[in-house]
Amino acid sequence: MLMHAVFYEARKMLGNLVKDDATMIFLLTILASVFQTGWTGVNEHSFIAVKPDGVHRRLVGEIIRGFEKKGFRLVGMKLVQASEDLLREHYRDLRDKPFFNGLVRNMSSGPIVAMVWQGLDVVKMSRKMLGETNPADSLPGTIRGDYCLEVGRNVIHGSDSVESAQREISLWFRQNELQCWEDSSGHWIYE
Repeated sequence: MLMHAVFYEARKMLGNLVKDDATMIFLLTILASVFQTGWTGVNEHSFIAVKPDGVHRRLVGEIIRGFEKKGFRLVGMKLVQASEDLLREHYRDLRDKPFFNGLVRNMSSGPIVAMVWQGLDVVKMSRKMLGETNPADSLPGTIRGDYCLEVGRNVIHGSDSVESAQREISLWFRQNELQCWEDSSGHWIYE
């Protein structure tokens, strides 16, 4: 629906310059990639959640420490008891999987530490730090490789793409809950 509105407004503004829909779509694609850069590079954000099993096992500090040691910047964090509605929306891509209801039950069984981290390639790098979904496939040194035994109790969730990070962050955080602050160690991390 939003895309139709954007297309309609763009058509009104550029109607005299752009005569066909294919050219309009091409221009909108270019604009989208330009505006996407605010979410990429050193400004890229990722949603990370320590699941109830990780909170109960008191792994939150170790997990935060790992992200900070890597050089990422924490820009949002809160301890929440997530509703089933929020979790069903968060994991909507898995709703047809046989484990979906169990996942929602497990995630709503206790507190979750929801976080937003910022940094260069934070989505891709945090996925490597987490390890594989199945802890048995995770390397030692990863969060799941070091702290987990079973898929259903794998301690942590991390966004798998910049697009899913945007969606997940908007589900869990209001814009005014994210902090913009200058990290004085940035010149020691980035060239």
